[in-house]
Amino acid sequence: MTSSPSGPPAARELLLAAAAAPARARGRTLQAALRAAVRSGRLAPGTRLPSSRDLAADLGVSRGLVTETYEQLTAEGYLRSGRGAGTWVSEAVRAARPRARDLAPRSPGAKVGFVPGTPDLSLFPRAAWTAAQRGVLAELPHQDLGYPDPRGLPRLRTALAGLLARRRGVVADPELLVIVSGVTQATTLLGHVLHARGLRAVGVEDPGSPHLDALYPTTGVGVVPLPVDDEGIALGPLRSSGVRAVLTTPSHQFPTGIAYSARRRVALLDWARSVDGIVLEDDYDGDFRYDRAPVGALQGLDPDHVAYAGSVSKSLAPGLRLGWLLVPQALAEEVVTRKRAMDLGHPTLDQEIFARFLERGDYDRQLRRARQAYRERRDTLVASLAEHFPGTEVTGIAAGLHVIATLPWGYGPGERFVARAAEAGVAVRTVAAYRHAGTEHDDGPVVRLVLGYAQLPPSRIREGVRLMAEAVI
Repeated sequence: MTSSPSGPPAARELLLAAAAAPARARGRTLQAALRAAVRSGRLAPGTRLPSSRDLAADLGVSRGLVTETYEQLTAEGYLRSGRGAGTWVSEAVRAARPRARDLAPRSPGAKVGFVPGTPDLSLFPRAAWTAAQRGVLAELPHQDLGYPDPRGLPRLRTALAGLLARRRGVVADPELLVIVSGVTQATTLLGHVLHARGLRAVGVEDPGSPHLDALYPTTGVGVVPLPVDDEGIALGPLRSSGVRAVLTTPSHQFPTGIAYSARRRVALLDWARSVDGIVLEDDYDGDFRYDRAPVGALQGLDPDHVAYAGSVSKSLAPGLRLGWLLVPQALAEEVVTRKRAMDLGHPTLDQEIFARFLERGDYDRQLRRARQAYRERRDTLVASLAEHFPGTEVTGIAAGLHVIATLPWGYGPGERFVARAAEAGVAVRTVAAYRHAGTEHDDGPVVRLVLGYAQLPPSRIREGVRLMAEAVI
């Protein structure tokens, strides 16, 4: 519905506050207010506006100011006008959405969430990070705020190479390290490079991370699920699959929780050499081992056939979007070229802060603090399961941020258990939820739960297990 020739009564009310702005800013403020009114839909398409003379009189401003505002917004397409026809809100404008949605992953309605993958974000070392940030902002030369080396800042790559060699046993050449926004970007980078080399499929562990089913196809590469046994990825299916690239989590397989045996690690590398292939090693929680020193990374055995990826998502916070990819020499140039085309490099300030964090020993202290907290929580979870679900078998190595709990006979099937737990306010998943598309999803009458605990304080862990037990009795 359009207004009368004298214009909508709302126009004056919408613009009064802008007209009261200081004289030097009044023109810009009036334009912004009218623009916002059109965008929001408060002035609908097809609405006729008051004449410049009438609106100027209503607002108590000069007619020239209103005329200039109308002309500017007409040039931008928000308004339209014609000789002797007045000024109207353009039909080309579409009202803006009323709010921005938050698509961050959540567990809606859950009192206790045992879904794995998230660390305790309250452990983030705010004081130490702030100190590093202040130091960087005070000392960083102006020229270092330009576009960085797409591989990452030399200072960070040098410090990170030292850390990875010391803690994870990798062969870490800073020239072959690429700073990325996390393991997902590392995986995507490598997928693009493999596709450019003619590969059309990558083997993935099954069970494993289902998001790979959607991730790899964005690079033009399909996924081939390969079963995992008690020692690691099964060699028979791997050899017969025809793939020449495989993604693995050998230090702590997700989700089964096993560590690849020494025999399987050697055999996997023999396979890679025999097909001139590559293994992408996702070392997502390799620093968290509670019963002994962590097993060294697979990459240290054959850096020419293993690309090594990691991040701070479990040790600091996933929201930092900070990780690394250590690539074989033969792939380095192609990976760097792709990284440059993708985003021109990781943010400089974040890299400088993390480099300083590493150099001052703050990251080592954070790892010790987190490992102590997560070990206590794992022990609490195991004890609570024994109390409320006697006979439960917890499998996998004492490491990482989750356990596999096989409940005694009689609690299945898994889908019914998960549904009843959800009704009690407990979010939980079974191993079947981590099977890839097209593979078997039924655990049968036995319930095998994947229980993440890092994000929960001990009291919440005990509460969550109790609520589960009460829900399924």
